[in-house]
Amino acid sequence: MKGCLLKTFIFTDGEDEALARHTGNVVITNCSAAHSRQALSCKMAVEYDRFIESGRKWFCHVDDDNYVNLRALLRLLASYPHTRDVYIGKPSLDRPIQATERVSENKVRPVHFWFATGGAGFCISRGLALKMSPWASGGHFMNTAERIRLPDDCTIGYIVEALLGVPLIRSSLFHSHLENLQQVPTSELHEQVTLSYGMFENKRNAVHVKGPFSVEADPSRFRSIHCHLYPDTPWCPRTAIF
Repeated sequence: MKGCLLKTFIFTDGEDEALARHTGNVVITNCSAAHSRQALSCKMAVEYDRFIESGRKWFCHVDDDNYVNLRALLRLLASYPHTRDVYIGKPSLDRPIQATERVSENKVRPVHFWFATGGAGFCISRGLALKMSPWASGGHFMNTAERIRLPDDCTIGYIVEALLGVPLIRSSLFHSHLENLQQVPTSELHEQVTLSYGMFENKRNAVHVKGPFSVEADPSRFRSIHCHLYPDTPWCPRTAIF
């Protein structure tokens, strides 16, 4: 976007020369490629440290099965001061998550908090991210995750809500594959910040949007969504009708 100071970093567990040449902003995490709690927390720790080093105003995490509408994202963030405590996203549960916190080697206690699912993406202001430092920076994130034995996005919520007392700001503009994406109205796509895709009950779960690409050519519907939102993109068919 013209005049946009947003910068995207792609975090990956292995070397990908083609991706690095194409984007120029690839970060090798040196974490395990597994989907375990420890591996996910390792990746989030690298993301957090890179954000702190960057000096930028907002830290927004999205998974690789998300489409990000940059205009909607920037419009949303513009309504909050980056110097204040802001944690925004969408919970995947309808209640706070219950966990057991290890206070010491021989002592545990129950803890509950809301967290924004990483599958839909979430954003944290720099002001809040700096306050998270004692539990998140320099490898502390993985230690914190072990205190509650939960993965990366849950650990973010634990630090923010349970330890810092900052409530999650829930936004319906973030979407994960855990919800029925066909219920997202096409007329409101321009307002959505993130969209996802996946399988739900053995059926393809994706936003219902017509053309310009077939379902076979564009099963995630991300290319069709992009051309719906940004029809002037060079690779979008000029004859597309929505």
